[in-house]
Amino acid sequence: MPADSPSVPSGSATTHPADWLVAAVDRAAAPVCVGLDPVFERLPDSRGGGRGAGGPSDKVDAMTGFCRRVVDAVADVVPCIKIQSACFERYGAAGVDGLARTLTHARSAGLVVIDDAKRGDIGISAEHYAAGILGPESSGGLAADWITASAYLGVDGLEPFLKHGGAFALVRTSNPGGDAVQGCRLEDGRTVADMVAGLIAETGRDYRGQSGYSALGAVVGATKPDDAARLRQRMPEQIFLIPGYGAQGGGIDDVMPCFHDNGRGAIVTASRSVIYAFEPGDANWPVAVRDAARKMADEVGQAVAGQS
Repeated sequence: MPADSPSVPSGSATTHPADWLVAAVDRAAAPVCVGLDPVFERLPDSRGGGRGAGGPSDKVDAMTGFCRRVVDAVADVVPCIKIQSACFERYGAAGVDGLARTLTHARSAGLVVIDDAKRGDIGISAEHYAAGILGPESSGGLAADWITASAYLGVDGLEPFLKHGGAFALVRTSNPGGDAVQGCRLEDGRTVADMVAGLIAETGRDYRGQSGYSALGAVVGATKPDDAARLRQRMPEQIFLIPGYGAQGGGIDDVMPCFHDNGRGAIVTASRSVIYAFEPGDANWPVAVRDAARKMADEVGQAVAGQS
């Protein structure tokens, strides 16, 4: 890790998305995030999941109620929530309304909120996406603090988001299929992921906060620990969002290369292993969800504390 890795000035206060996220992580003493990936058929029995369901609105209402209770269960355990937009968008207008309600509730609970929408388009379209999710138009409900975005359209597809909030750009994803593109070698020996990392580092330099971290972060999967160490070197000022922990097979040893030596610079996210931690028919399922979130927070928090 570079010797000048970012650190947080004591007593600093700012609305910069990276500074706010770093401060929230410090308060929770756990650099973790719970992913809300609600699937109607997997909802607990107490929500009626999959049995006697009505139309899209009924399903969305059940999913939104489930997410609300998950947020309430983990709000004082983790610093942030990542909401999978696709789980709602599949239900059309009703789903978008449910997404808006979920985003609003998570923010009202004091959590840093990431909209996992993976947007990626040319500059003018990115401007519209940014305005609707992070900008002034988001006051209508689709408001988040960060968004996930594709870096493969270049800088003009990313910078619109940085004018309004934070963006985690896809660099090295946890899915096996990503290897076919991200692992390809260029003539100079770098991988495509290495090249994208350089782009993210250069672009993000103009969007640093008081913490030293940029509003442009990077998605680096927990299932790619060997690549993570190299990418950490290439992107010293980026906060890493690390999917793949838990149900996808990533463990503590896999995520540690994403952190700086001071224990900062990364957020470990888990979805299924937390939000579906209950047994079928358990009427008191939010307790199981909270316990799973606490276990993850303790595991990661203790690991990075021992490293710093």
